[in-house]
Amino acid sequence: MSKLTKKQQKVQELLEGFEQPSTGLDALKKLKEVSEAVSKFNETVECHMRLGIEVKHADQQIRSTTVLPAGLGKTVRVCVIAKGNKVDEALAAGADFAGTEDIIEKIEKGWFEFDTLIATPDCMGMLGKLGRVLGPKGLMPNPKTGTVTLEVGKAVKDAKAGKVEFRADKQGMIHCPIGKVQFSVEDLMKNYATLAEAILKAKPASAKGTYIKSAYLSTTMGPGIKLDTKTLAAEVKDYIGA
Repeated sequence: MSKLTKKQQKVQELLEGFEQPSTGLDALKKLKEVSEAVSKFNETVECHMRLGIEVKHADQQIRSTTVLPAGLGKTVRVCVIAKGNKVDEALAAGADFAGTEDIIEKIEKGWFEFDTLIATPDCMGMLGKLGRVLGPKGLMPNPKTGTVTLEVGKAVKDAKAGKVEFRADKQGMIHCPIGKVQFSVEDLMKNYATLAEAILKAKPASAKGTYIKSAYLSTTMGPGIKLDTKTLAAEVKDYIGA
């Protein structure tokens, strides 16, 4: 059995006596305490949930978005592919890049200096040939995530404000960032509750049995703290309603 590092020993000490499963609020407080004691960088706080869904069934596949009220703690570079006045609308809303053939040509040559790509419906035909390079990077615009839209101004503002996409993988797992560990507990809780509420609302009508099988909050290099799934929905409802 390998010997624990000093960092791992410190983490164990800080978690000693901490009761799990925990509430989301207590988990976030503990994660901040642990990270601030052992980490030398501003870690990302993440939410992980295993859902009771059958992803092989089309009507139980989950893919959606939500805007985290406190953002993600990073600058999001937004690129828009549109025509005419929609280009001006995108730039006015804060898009970092906007255009049509010029943008497509740059991407074809290997340019990916953006985090989110938004397109108007009339430009999607031109993007088809880029699917093989945009798809693997998770950058292909999609109506389900609101990145194929005529409301480019709103889409740009949402992306800049902290819009995140969540989707269930083949194992029914959702992994999503909710902010940085240097955020206040209040801001992290706002983001966690907003994401959890969106996941709860996304429950497929055909899903049977327990919906949230397990849930954890963690940091990039830190421990995962198990959440109490029996009280999760009530905690989120109370917080959102507060």
